[in-house]
Amino acid sequence: MTERYDVVVIGAGMAGASIAAELAPHASVLLAEAEDQPGYHTTGRSAAFWEVCYGGPDVAPLTLASGPYLRELGVLHTRGALYIARDHAEAAVAAFLARFEHSGANLRRRNRAQLELRIPGLRPEWTRAIEEPSCADIDVAALHQHYLALGRRAGAVLRGSSRLEAAEREGDGWRLCFTRGEEARAGVLVNAAGAWADDVAALAGVRPLGIAPLRRTVVQMRTDPPSPVGLPLVLDLGGEFYFKPEQDRLWLSPHDETPSAPCDAAPEELDVALAIHRFEQVVDWRVSAVERKWAGLRSFAPDRLPVYGYDPRAEGFFWFAGQGGFGIQTAPAAARLSGQLLLGQGRDAMTRALDAALYSPARFG
Repeated sequence: MTERYDVVVIGAGMAGASIAAELAPHASVLLAEAEDQPGYHTTGRSAAFWEVCYGGPDVAPLTLASGPYLRELGVLHTRGALYIARDHAEAAVAAFLARFEHSGANLRRRNRAQLELRIPGLRPEWTRAIEEPSCADIDVAALHQHYLALGRRAGAVLRGSSRLEAAEREGDGWRLCFTRGEEARAGVLVNAAGAWADDVAALAGVRPLGIAPLRRTVVQMRTDPPSPVGLPLVLDLGGEFYFKPEQDRLWLSPHDETPSAPCDAAPEELDVALAIHRFEQVVDWRVSAVERKWAGLRSFAPDRLPVYGYDPRAEGFFWFAGQGGFGIQTAPAAARLSGQLLLGQGRDAMTRALDAALYSPARFG
């Protein structure tokens, strides 16, 4: 028997789970996930933090709008962030501050003496920094489970091991075929497939937007001395690394963005070695052991902004994709805004200040 829904959402990571939770009180929703478990790919591999500057000034409104929801839910744990730079990088520091001047980020210059108090063992050439004190760790698993549970309580149906095999327009809706011969019909098809977003579009006969998966590597290691408990998130102003403590370990990334086909991403040894080499140029700590290493795919539209909205050329096809590395920190506002756009609802306090045109698929012509 073919099941009928108002909306079928493809992908049950953070994107799919959050928009399904927003839609389920107002519509019948099927959340279809290709893997056995939701959140297996990018969501389950995130070293997520809530940081206003991450993603750029046009993403900052989504991050700021999401902050109160995340704090009330109890999934944010304040850590603070330091963007650090070498002595010769004054022009880069000034440019960064100018870029985010009107973003709402609370940025403060920090000097060498202030850096030494926050990052013991910092090598002498690192003399400049910008602090963002509100940066926080995100409990990604708790947030994902919150949205899955919220959707389930409102009637959303989660179906695992259901990879979309075919999609065609039929009458005023979609006829969808999944693995194991399952079928469904829906009025609206939501593309929340992350790295597979363009593939899902192509299956539905919709023009892909050029959403490109980029591999990001993370290493968990022990150091001597151990990283201080109060260490902030430390990011290179030039975008070559970041690291932060995770309990009594350190998580480190070379901030790589290696083009990849959509896949079950795995770390490359060269990227792991590069991460450690860059780390050793920052502090005089010894790397005692590499305990874990993993990689995930972060997917970007050509202009590196997310894509939320109905495709202007394909009736009933809704994009919720291209959320890069900021999809978790922006999840509440992004899902709320997209749910309102899909259902034709008015804005509320969370979304009123957001400019939906910035994120519309119509911007690609």
